Amino acid sequence: MKDVTFGQYYPADSIVHRLDPRTKLLFTFFYIVAIFFIKSPLGYAGVAVYAVAIIFAARIPVRTVLKSLKAVIFLLLFTMILNVFFYKDGEVLIEFWKIKITVEGLFFSFTMALRLILLVMGTSLLTFTTTPTALTDAIEGLLKPLKYIGINVHDLAVIMSIALRFIPSIQEETEKIISAQKARGAEFDTGNIFKKAKAMLPILIPLFISSFRRADELALALDARCYNLSDKRTKMKILKYKKTDFAALFYALLFVGLIVADRIFLVNIDIIGLLR
Repeated sequence: MKDVTFGQYYPADSIVHRLDPRTKLLFTFFYIVAIFFIKSPLGYAGVAVYAVAIIFAARIPVRTVLKSLKAVIFLLLFTMILNVFFYKDGEVLIEFWKIKITVEGLFFSFTMALRLILLVMGTSLLTFTTTPTALTDAIEGLLKPLKYIGINVHDLAVIMSIALRFIPSIQEETEKIISAQKARGAEFDTGNIFKKAKAMLPILIPLFISSFRRADELALALDARCYNLSDKRTKMKILKYKKTDFAALFYALLFVGLIVADRIFLVNIDIIGLLR
């Protein structure tokens, strides 16, 4: 878990880092929308090239971005297995009992896994290039209209920012607890799945206690600094859109438009037919 990088900020001097955090948040939203609109292999290829281009523009090592996938490896494998065994449409390759493995099922599981990988990579870039404080300001700025219906936008933004900020801290705490339990003779890599699950209890209990203690200390720290004492809070840095922000939003909208056009108008390539 010490190699998991999701939720961490990677300092660098790049055009992506210098963008307004609201722009990057909208950019990520459009990216996610584009991923769920993909229908053809050409669309997947376009999104992959788009994501890699942003990684290089942000000057973030590809290896660092790929490490963020470690957090979802189990979900990735679980999703692929479910799709392979329970997707029943198409030409049957293997059949036993009530389970069928089809060519279309294999292709569908591959595309779903690729979609999940692209989704994690894109959202990781947001935290790699944006500090928690800037992300809080961006969320508050974009959700400002909700103030008129009685929703405390600032508190909501702070909660989301703190959740992202404590992901690396909880990972580090988990690593320390595992090392301490191993020093006491605990074994986590032996036995069947039930013994491994039972062996996780000495990790989860101290981790929950530590998390609640951190939350209590954070609440006391906020209270000591008179947090939320006044409704008229001021900001040290005022967010302002620049020409590069408008250009980035234009390219994001253009990208989503191309993906939607690919889904609606373009003729999909029959990959299954080509493989046959």
